[in-house]
Parts: sequence; structure tokens; C-alpha cells
Amino acid sequence: MVTVSLEGLRAEIRELTAQVEDHSYRYHVLDRPVITDSEYDELFRRLCRLEQEHPELAMPNSPTTKVGGPPVDKFTTVQHTLPMLSLDNLTNRDELADFEQRIQRFLKTDDPLEYVVEPKIDGIGVELVYENGDLAVGSTRGDGATGEDITQNIRTIRSVSLSLRRDGAPVPRLLAVRGEVFYPTEGFQRLNRQREEAGEYVFANPRNAAAGALKQLDSKITAGRPLDLFCHGMGTVEPASFASHADFLAALQSWGLKPVPLTRVCCNVEEIAAYQEEMESRRDALPYEIDGVVLKVNSLELQRRLGQIARSPRWAMAYKFKPRRSTTRILDIQAQVGRTGTLTPVASLEPVQLAGVTVRNASLHNMDEIERKDIRIGDAIVIERAGDVIPYVVRVLAEERDGSERVFAMPAQCPMCRSQVYREEGEAAYRCVGLACPAKLKESLRFFGSRNALDIEGLGEKLIDQLVAKKLVADSADLYGLEEDVLASLERMGAKSAQNLIRELGRSKDTTLSRFVTALGIRHVGEATAKVLADHFGSLDGIMTAGEEALTEVRDIGEEVARSIAGFFADEANRRVIDKLLAAGFRLEAEARAEGALTGLSFVLTGSLDTLSRGEAQKSITALGGRVAGNVSSKTDYVVVGADPGSKAGKARELGIPILDEDGLRAMLERG
Repeated sequence: MVTVSLEGLRAEIRELTAQVEDHSYRYHVLDRPVITDSEYDELFRRLCRLEQEHPELAMPNSPTTKVGGPPVDKFTTVQHTLPMLSLDNLTNRDELADFEQRIQRFLKTDDPLEYVVEPKIDGIGVELVYENGDLAVGSTRGDGATGEDITQNIRTIRSVSLSLRRDGAPVPRLLAVRGEVFYPTEGFQRLNRQREEAGEYVFANPRNAAAGALKQLDSKITAGRPLDLFCHGMGTVEPASFASHADFLAALQSWGLKPVPLTRVCCNVEEIAAYQEEMESRRDALPYEIDGVVLKVNSLELQRRLGQIARSPRWAMAYKFKPRRSTTRILDIQAQVGRTGTLTPVASLEPVQLAGVTVRNASLHNMDEIERKDIRIGDAIVIERAGDVIPYVVRVLAEERDGSERVFAMPAQCPMCRSQVYREEGEAAYRCVGLACPAKLKESLRFFGSRNALDIEGLGEKLIDQLVAKKLVADSADLYGLEEDVLASLERMGAKSAQNLIRELGRSKDTTLSRFVTALGIRHVGEATAKVLADHFGSLDGIMTAGEEALTEVRDIGEEVARSIAGFFADEANRRVIDKLLAAGFRLEAEARAEGALTGLSFVLTGSLDTLSRGEAQKSITALGGRVAGNVSSKTDYVVVGADPGSKAGKARELGIPILDEDGLRAMLERG
């Protein structure tokens, strides 16, 4: 038996305290945890046990004596009506039985107790306060006593009632209700796919995604996220007339709020254990993430008598599921090309059973993630499945390496089309520049025919899907070789639709140089930049043969954009597609250069304008000879700032560029 000295125990408690505090800060404040919930729970339980056995060694500010981390300094701080406590955890039936026995001893009774049991939603704890039936304040859990005022973001969640229904239980003068804001699984998967395509940081789980959405300073961004909210607890209620927690949940539903689904009343620990096993077996089929069940003594009077200990109520407990985790080995890492040309490294794994499915692949997201976790081909790894179809790598088992492991490098050429692969400075994503890349063909065709490009009416998403599936087109130039009878034979087309599309394709050949360049889909080149290029060089050949240095001399084009343009036209596959388009009969008209009071001036628009749309403002400026650029640079003359502007307004101030509001822009246009 190993004997640990008092000094050794003191050192371990000090180290555990530091670790738990650090991970609590990352979880509650930064919303960027670096370990899983189950790993955090293991650390916390170890610290609790050591402090219970040696209370004299506990640190004065131990995390076991507080609820969580302080709120971040982004929103105003609000006081909760009652402390929002956290729950202690159970992991097996023995601990469940011990929990009930402790309660019975405290209450001095042997009578069986009644519990309300519900799925434990993997989300962000919030409090909603209703005054006279209207939503007054929505706040985060924060440190349990105070939280951040996120009322405007809470109001954007569709399932949140802004006014309580009055056709059920009497609406109290003051109602504080606790709940969990969460990201539905399908929406979370879609969000991560989009972020991965864009080369952005991907969320490890739905809880992180929900936290990120709630912490947006711009509520419009939150409104665009498919957040949901389930209610499960009570703060202050005045007047209150509930005898049980189940009565309170029924009242919530009558007021138009959403209690946690699948909630059940259980009369003994055997029923609770059976419910926990049932929920664990159903978790993968639910449209939201759960990581256990929560059990609460049903009687509110007994809850009051039981009270709380340190950071948790005596009358409630979380009964956690076993982690959905397994170990396997990476056989290979390959780059897969997404619809926008982003290359994503995916690990091929030794098949392993995890959460009821056989796992053979795991997304590694991007090279930054691979380097941060030091993932190599041949590594033994721990994988976890949380809210995504493809599991992710939790960590590498570096201690099992034997020296045969190999470092992965992103290919220099696209594995689909052999075009150049590039990575912009400051970005995580590697991208294929190939205009004819099969992986991004659908997206290229959709953009090619869009209103802001060549505006080909009838070239919709469903038709593009068929053209690609039947291999009728391999690039945008092949559209101009399509025959009417072939188009007519496609689903939902017919002779008339085919005839109209052929006519539209013919019309699209007569276009301006700037529209043609826009339609090519060059990264960082939208309508405004394409117009600048057309005005400066005057011909397609001039743009194609310009090097990076010549491009940076163009007004409103910086080094990053110049590098993207030069790289695109240097690719041989792209040049072949452009040659095919020109051979199909494209006639690029000379750009009409408006002359007026704003000739030679460059504008950048940011934020929402009240009476002018972005398109109307751009047309008005260009009609007077001005240019509208996409990015702020030292060459920008004015930045027009509307409501909720982005970082462009800040950059304008840094560079000392004059800023106009909408009235200022209107005055300038009227003078012109």
C-alpha cells in the first residue's frame, strides 16, 4: 500500500484546484473548453473527495465552494432572483441509493420519496424573468449569483414567449424560470459543415455553439441561429401556490413555455434507474444532445426543508451517462474537397463501435487542429461522438507511439482536379483554385448563373443537380454546349423550359467584362472588385496577364486579393475553361464609365441603411462616377456606416478615413 505524505496531498489538492479553476474559467467564461465534460467531472470529484477526507488542506477559494466563473465583461450584469446552483453528479445505482438514504436521514423519515426526472439537456443555463406576464430580463447563469443581461438575444429564440399566455394557470406578478438554451443536433451539424467549408473554427459540441450564439453582441446574428430553449426550474415566483415541481412544470406549459420533454414522475430509485437506462438508449435518436438525467424531489416543501450545501441543492442530482467514447487507431489521413473548394483532412480509422454505430472516419477539421493536437498517421487516439455524425478526436495517446507514426501534410495539388491548393495568411483553410474542380462544380455553376453574375434565368439548383449527376457538364463552359432535346428530357423541364434556358444562355454571352469576371467566382472578387479590375485594365487579357505587383497598384486591391486573382489566372485548368467560354461566343462589352461629381472617389459600405438598400446606394454612387469597394484600405476615400456596422468602421477610424452616416451620403449624392 502506497502512503502519501501530508505535503504530497497538499500539493495534489493545490494542483487539482488550479486545474479545476482553469477549466471552469474556459468553460463558463471563454466558452472554449479544452477537455470534455466527463474529464472535468473526474477532476472535480477527485478534488471533492480529497477535501472531504482532509478539510484542513482545502484551499480558501476552492472551486468546490462556488457555483462557477464570473460573467465576462461584455454585457451589463444582472442579479438573479435566487442563486442558480449547479448539480452534483451520480454515476451508478449505488450512488443513487446513497443519495436517497442521505435525504431520508436528513428528513428523519423512511418513507419513499417522489421525484421528477428529466433528460439533462447539454446546453447553456439561463434565467428568464417575467413581470406581469411580459419578458423583462434574460440572463446567463454567470457565477450563479449574477449573470450577463442577454435579453435581446433571448428574445430572438422562437420558442421563447415574449408574453405569457393567460388562458391557463393564473399568471404570477413575478416569474423567474430557469432553462437551457441549446443547439438542435441537425442545426449544429449544418453549422459545423458551413464553418469547416469556410475554414473557420468548428465547435466541439452543441453546447459550445449555443454559448457562442448567446454571446453575440449583435442580436441579428443570434436570430440567424436555430437556438431552442427548454424550461426546467424555478427562481422567485410571486405569488406562488405550487405544491410540487410537477405542478410548476404544468403551469409553465399552460403559460406557453416549453418544459423539458420526456419528463416523468418516479416513486423510487428503481424507477429512476430504469428511466436513466431508457434515456441513455434513446439519446442518439433525440434531436438534441443530452448527457444524463436530472432527478429532483417533487415536493416543494421538502425542497425547502432540504436546502443546499456549498454549491448544490440537497434535493437534486444529475445522473450522468457513460461517455460516448472509444479508442482506435488512425490508418491514414486524406484531404476531402468540399463544395466551395475547401480541403478538409479526414482520418481513416480502424473500425470501432461507438454509440451504436461502426465508426470508420473522423473529421480533423483543418491543419491548425491537427498541429494543436499533434495528430499523426498511425496514432492511437480517443474519439468521442457528441452532436455530430462523424466523431472527432479528443486526444492522441502519445504514450503508445512506437516511432512508425507519420506527420500529415496537406497536398499541394487538389486531389480532385490537380489544380493549385493555397492557404491564405491568417486562415486555417486550404482551398482549391480550380474553376472546373468536380467537388465544387455545383457551387460554381450556381454562382455563375446567379443574378449578380450572368443572371441566367432557369438555371436553378435542381437543374444543376441533374446536369452534374448525369455528367452533362464538367465546367461552366459546358453549359453552352447543351442541346435542347437533352434538356427537355430532364425531370421537371420539358420542351418549353429547355427552349427558354437555351435562349437565356445565348443572351448571357453578351455581357460586360466586370460581370464575366464576377461569374468566374474568384475568391475575394465580387461585383465591386470586378468593376475596379475592368475599369483599370480594360480587357480580360489585361486582367489575366497582370501579376501580383501590377494588381496591388490597382485602387482598392490589397496584397491578399491580388494574390488570389493572380493565383486563379495562373492555374492552367482555369485558363482552359476561360478559353472554352470565349470559344462558345462570349462578347464582352466595354465598360460604361460614368463621369460625375464622385469620379475618382472610392467608398466602402458597412452596416444596414434605413432608407437605401445596399444595392441602391452602390448604384447611386457608381452613377456619379464613384467606386464601391468591399474592403477598407488606405486608398478608400469614404466609409458609409449604417446600423450595426462591422469591423470596417473601426478600421476606417484607425486609418483616419472620413466616415459618413446615411444622411451624409444622401447629401453628397444630392449635391452630385
